[in-house]
Amino acid sequence: MSFKIDRQSVGELNLMGKFRQGSVYYLFNKVRTRIGEKLMDDMFSHPLTDSSSINRRVSVFRFFQQQHMPFPFEAGQVALMREYIETAGRKSQLSTTANIYMVKILAGFIEDSRYKNKLLRLQATMVTLKKCIGFLQLLQSENGPLQDRVEALLAVMTHKDIRKILESDIYKSMSVATVAEYDFLLSNKHNQSMKEVLQFIAETDVYITVSDVAREHSFCYAEALEKDENVFYAKNLHHPCMSKAIGNDIHMKEGSNVLFLTGANMAGKSTWMKSIGICIYMAHIGFPVAADEMRFSIREGIFSSINVADNITMGYSHFYAEVIRVKHAALAAATGEHLLLMFDELFKGTNVKDAYDGTLAVTQGFSGYNNCLFIVSTHIIEIGEALKDLPNVQFHFMPTVLEGNIPRYTYTLQKGITEDRQGMMIIKNEGIIELINNI
Repeated sequence: MSFKIDRQSVGELNLMGKFRQGSVYYLFNKVRTRIGEKLMDDMFSHPLTDSSSINRRVSVFRFFQQQHMPFPFEAGQVALMREYIETAGRKSQLSTTANIYMVKILAGFIEDSRYKNKLLRLQATMVTLKKCIGFLQLLQSENGPLQDRVEALLAVMTHKDIRKILESDIYKSMSVATVAEYDFLLSNKHNQSMKEVLQFIAETDVYITVSDVAREHSFCYAEALEKDENVFYAKNLHHPCMSKAIGNDIHMKEGSNVLFLTGANMAGKSTWMKSIGICIYMAHIGFPVAADEMRFSIREGIFSSINVADNITMGYSHFYAEVIRVKHAALAAATGEHLLLMFDELFKGTNVKDAYDGTLAVTQGFSGYNNCLFIVSTHIIEIGEALKDLPNVQFHFMPTVLEGNIPRYTYTLQKGITEDRQGMMIIKNEGIIELINNI
């Protein structure tokens, strides 16, 4: 079962974009190696959907964070090893030896760098393997969550063929016969084992990188629960990519799975909803989350509607694009899957009366899907009064504090429905009316 999230939701939460400053990926994109980056891409793109796998990955990240281990490999040497191992073909020992002798002979007559490059990659592989065995022995002594994996790789390293290579002195010149022998052992006979070593190096790169980011930003690791529990609890949850972000608590559960959020424009509703979506997504890949504490039941997908735009190509107005978005969310919820659904300022592309009726009807309808967590925000506060009879709706708002005629936003969640109505005051503060009248 794969985790469902569409391109719009990914964009609204600003999850991807390894080189785009401000994205969640950019925050974690500090891996040292290309193979580590490839693994990071894969983890980011494929959230896990069972609690045991998530909690197992979390335990590994937590272990590396507690150990505070530096990355023991050199990126350049790892890259050379990857080229050496992954480009190897299946050859017999005889053909491998013949090929090595041929490129060595050619190097003496013409400008052929193949032998030199082969030797360079072989030496980089030997150095990397020696560092790897030392790191594995260190992990073995710590008895961490990767113990089975460590034991299996140590068995590879102590095989007589590999041990013979590791015991050689890379700083002494090697005969062509030795180069040919080592080339056959690493590139052919034990090629699959070497690929497993590279995979472990990639994992180590990601584990250390992610745990370093968690330590630097004081993130926590979420505990994954079975989806049927339908629980989402977080303490001091905040946006991971914003400096000095204000955190808030959230607790959604069976019988209280709908959050109705009100507040003035600029009060922080959209940022709070994005923070929730990001933390849920990151928790499903086992990564640290921007909170002090978090427990969550597995979701099977996230569906958001925060920055819906018109679609000129399809001929959709802004309002109709919103309607289509809600329709897609309804179809997803109707499957019975456990989803997180988030809607920010529904139907703002139409008149206030239709926006009121539409938001009320949609909220009432989605409140019946008890297996989903549903968050809706609006600044039409009258809708809240009409929802008070629904037992599974909780009401929160982002307040606005007036300092004279100047609004100040605390971004601190409070229980209830806001009574803030500062829109006209902001218009007056900007002098718009006077400006128009003086034209």
